[in-house]
Amino acid sequence: MEIKIQALKKNYGQKTALDNISLTIENGMFGLLGRNGAGKTTLMQILSTLRKPTSGKIIFNEIPLEDTQKIRPLIGYLPQEFSLYPDMSVLEIMRYLAALSNLSAEVQRQRIPDLLQRVNLWENREKKVRKLSGGMKRRLGIAQALLHDPQVLIADEPTVGLDPQERLRFYALLNEFSSNRIVIVSSHIVSDIETVCEKVAVLDAGKLLFTGTVEDLAQTAAGKVYELTVPKSRQASIQNEYCVLSSQGHLADVKIRVLHDSEPTVGDPVTCEATVEDGYMEMLRQLEQGVKK
Repeated sequence: MEIKIQALKKNYGQKTALDNISLTIENGMFGLLGRNGAGKTTLMQILSTLRKPTSGKIIFNEIPLEDTQKIRPLIGYLPQEFSLYPDMSVLEIMRYLAALSNLSAEVQRQRIPDLLQRVNLWENREKKVRKLSGGMKRRLGIAQALLHDPQVLIADEPTVGLDPQERLRFYALLNEFSSNRIVIVSSHIVSDIETVCEKVAVLDAGKLLFTGTVEDLAQTAAGKVYELTVPKSRQASIQNEYCVLSSQGHLADVKIRVLHDSEPTVGDPVTCEATVEDGYMEMLRQLEQGVKK
């Protein structure tokens, strides 16, 4: 499966939500990274045929997005906020949604147990939805999105509200399903994308700032990350002068990681290996400075 997005634009009145987005997405885990309001949800809703673009093209394996009768069976969508009937059991929900998808009884008998086992909910199949934990509801969301065996799974900020352990389990599950399909995941948390995605796109204010591998994103900050050691009394001035990535106190001194185009003249600078988060912050720093590559 391959998705080609060409010169995509989306306007809401005078506001531009997506501005000339072009990228290609192939099988595997693909991350959409950006701050809140960057345009991630709008792009996912367009890919899911829930919204129409203002202009541009999207093609799924030579099938245009406008051909919704062919496109919708290809897509499974897990929105950031979704509701299920609270008094129905897990099994009842799956059967109900399978019926809405016109799945035959034979397919339901095979697919529903298989999916619930794969998302580790089979033992809880009789439990009411209202009694499920946040992580269990998210796993049920994946199962329902995969009922019709889509070739593309789209998950918008899927780990919101989950604890760190649940997040790891959830992404491991998505990674498993990505072996033979496209899985698109959006997040504003860099570590989430870095952990599971090979390729990533960075959006901000509706513009595409970067697309490539997570390693390439890290490399955008290569040679620009330094660790400074300064007295605590200098911490405030350093924060005013430099783009601070993190800081850690050590008795009278503070170790501060900063982004800077050249070696700082204070704090006995030590060059650090750039991380994916450093690369992301460098993209935002360039944007704020009005620097274009």
